[in-house]
Amino acid sequence: MNAPVESRNLVIDVHAHCLVAEVEALVAGEPGLAELRALEARRHGAESMAVSGQMVRAALPALTTVARRLSDMDAAGVDVQVVSPSPSHYHYWARPELATEVCRAANRGVAAVVDQAPDRLVGFGLVPLQHPDLCVAALDDALGLGLKGVEISSFAPGVELSDARLDPFWARAAETAAVVFLHPFGCSLDARLDRFYLANTVGQPVENAVALSHLIFSGVLDRHPDLRVVAAHGGGYLPTYLGRSDHAWQVRSEARQCAETPSAYLRRIWFDSLVHTPQALRALVAAVGADRVVLGSDHPFDMGVPDPLGRLDAAGLDAGDRAAIAGGTAQKLGLVPGKES
Repeated sequence: MNAPVESRNLVIDVHAHCLVAEVEALVAGEPGLAELRALEARRHGAESMAVSGQMVRAALPALTTVARRLSDMDAAGVDVQVVSPSPSHYHYWARPELATEVCRAANRGVAAVVDQAPDRLVGFGLVPLQHPDLCVAALDDALGLGLKGVEISSFAPGVELSDARLDPFWARAAETAAVVFLHPFGCSLDARLDRFYLANTVGQPVENAVALSHLIFSGVLDRHPDLRVVAAHGGGYLPTYLGRSDHAWQVRSEARQCAETPSAYLRRIWFDSLVHTPQALRALVAAVGADRVVLGSDHPFDMGVPDPLGRLDAAGLDAGDRAAIAGGTAQKLGLVPGKES
């Protein structure tokens, strides 16, 4: 068993998921759910859908049982885990009334998980990104339950993260110091990636890069400088390939809606460490700084890693950078009570 978390520097895994049965009960039988499943089948292909089904069934104990979650954390050397709903709970097809119910159920489901081990677990909730006018209320609902922020995808149908209708949501998140965890679900490239699991391996990094570019180029981060956005999967392809974006900012008038070169905004975003190789993690740290990187495992899904701390150690970073990523940066983000900067 780990030593009491108060007695030493915390190891904090910011990227982990749970399933909330009440969410799936709410959407069962809805036409939109059938349409979503058809879309997923088109995007992923039959082979990947079958493998994913087997994987989720195997992961169910960790997704639904706190005792198993804590056991996995102990094995990985993780003191505190930030639990967010499975991205399959977004249901961005839902009409306003149902979308509100889905988010309330997800928020309460995550809060119930956290309440079973409040010294080891904190949580993120959901907002209905497809209905920008409902997002502030859903964020306030999550925060009122003691959650530390909310998880969103890279876009919703008809709503990019640059959409002006989301400005009240960004403003409220900045005002409350809520963390917004950017975690894509699916990829808008659709059937072009329906083989070889490309919808995830290529699609997720693409979605991260596109979503973050919408935030940067549209001036969202200029208008809301206190916004705390954490991008899953190391921000995808964006952090280490921003030279082309900087060049566009310099030579194209339509790319100059942000006040500074795009690369300047890397210091206004946080990124998790789930980039899979020591070389990639070192490159991410070189691009954004260790004080902008948090530990992430994607527990308990198969594209995650069971040993996020071991992966961090394999990068061979200096002691200060290692300590920041292991937990210091997450503490400064306010993800542990009493540790906010």
